[in-house]
Amino acid sequence: MPSLASKFAVLAAGLMLAGCMQASTTYEATNDAVFKPRDKEYLSKVTYVKTPVAEPFRRAIVTYHRKELPGSIVVDSDNHYLYYVLDGGRAIRYGITVGEEAMAWSGIAKVGAMTEWPDWHPTKGEIERLGVPTFVKGGPDNPMGSRAIYLYSGGKDTLFRIHGTNQPEYIGSSISSGCIRMTNEDVIDLYNKVKLGTVVVVLDPKQGDSPVNSKMALQIGSTSQY
Repeated sequence: MPSLASKFAVLAAGLMLAGCMQASTTYEATNDAVFKPRDKEYLSKVTYVKTPVAEPFRRAIVTYHRKELPGSIVVDSDNHYLYYVLDGGRAIRYGITVGEEAMAWSGIAKVGAMTEWPDWHPTKGEIERLGVPTFVKGGPDNPMGSRAIYLYSGGKDTLFRIHGTNQPEYIGSSISSGCIRMTNEDVIDLYNKVKLGTVVVVLDPKQGDSPVNSKMALQIGSTSQY
């Protein structure tokens, strides 16, 4: 059993790291002004519980140390973060839900299509595995959420998307069928920044190099309460 001194040492280290994170992290509130009339209408009609996103996965502007060009998207599935790269060594970091290990996709793609309040066309595998209908019209509770950003590689649709969700409680988890889910508010924010042809880098498993991984961030968040 760890000694009392060692426990305090771990807690102190966590608090110091939390302080460093705070120093380089600026959390961003949702700007309702960017919502279109349909966005406001549909978001007011959702029936799912708007579970607050845990603090480590809230939208934030952070220091960014990788070399991708500004305007790129980088997905760190290991740590459940999506980065939209800005100038000056900064990025907007969003919390995401990613695919289970067997269903995850990685590689370099480009944005090949973009849709607002998309319909959902489940794959054959999803229909068989989840027992869902073959088609769900876009709307407030659609699993695709408020926006869909379609990833293409070699000019072909990879069938993987960045899209909204009707399950915000799973942001920070690995439970999707491979797609990258964001809160409906966050995916609207990202959608307004990207364009057709935007480069999307989905890092290979175990290649994520976020300064603080999501599990550690959650532990720090809990220790910071004391």
